[in-house]
Amino acid sequence: MKAHPTAIIDKGAEIGDAEIGPYCVVGDGVKLHDGVELKSHVVVEGLTEIGANTQIYPFCVLGEPPQHLGCKGEGARLVIGSGNIIREHVTMHRGTIAGGALTSVGDGGFFMAGSHVAHDCHIGNKVIFANGAAIGGHGRIGDFAFLGAFCAIHQHCRIGDHAFIGGCAAVTTDVIPYASAVGNHARLVGLNVVGLKRRGFSRETIHKIRAAYRMLFFGDAVFRDRLEAVRQKFSASEEVRHIIDFIDVDKARPLMTAARED
Repeated sequence: MKAHPTAIIDKGAEIGDAEIGPYCVVGDGVKLHDGVELKSHVVVEGLTEIGANTQIYPFCVLGEPPQHLGCKGEGARLVIGSGNIIREHVTMHRGTIAGGALTSVGDGGFFMAGSHVAHDCHIGNKVIFANGAAIGGHGRIGDFAFLGAFCAIHQHCRIGDHAFIGGCAAVTTDVIPYASAVGNHARLVGLNVVGLKRRGFSRETIHKIRAAYRMLFFGDAVFRDRLEAVRQKFSASEEVRHIIDFIDVDKARPLMTAARED
């Protein structure tokens, strides 16, 4: 471990081959894996674990108790994966006992300045939170999702894999995988085609996802019947099945609908 003399490190912290810069505070119960770098003025508290090769920039606060009036945060954790970049003024809070006692962040994410991950959220791999993006408690963000600057994700909302949330969007309902959502309140405006192409999805696959999207959100039948039609027609498509599984796993949750045809 390499630590600046102004850093305050509790004896109860478990620290690998990490680098801790000036004026950082590392509390009791914190675990830092090899290659973690705290640039300066970073606060890491509570039962917080940070994976290898994660870079954390000045004035981040990680692992403080939840912003929840009915919770003191006893025994709850924050677990951050490896290879993340966490820029200035980012906040991530530990979970609540009632909510599963865990906030988790996957690998390879990019969290820009001022973004926020609330208690009991579960964030996937390779996500991007642009400046000021915030998600309320108990939310779930899928792999490769992109959250635009200053968007707000309501508590308990789910954002599917490869989804795109526009800047300043207010999201109060679940967003299916591969979709784009914009506005206040946000509505679906098609697919995240740019993101899908960048990640190597073939033209044929994108066409199938688009056809399934149109069947789901446009037509005269009720949504339940449209969902079953998509299930039958695209049973051989792994990507479309992923959308269907996303809907099936929690049918009690409200699903974001489309503003116009893609």
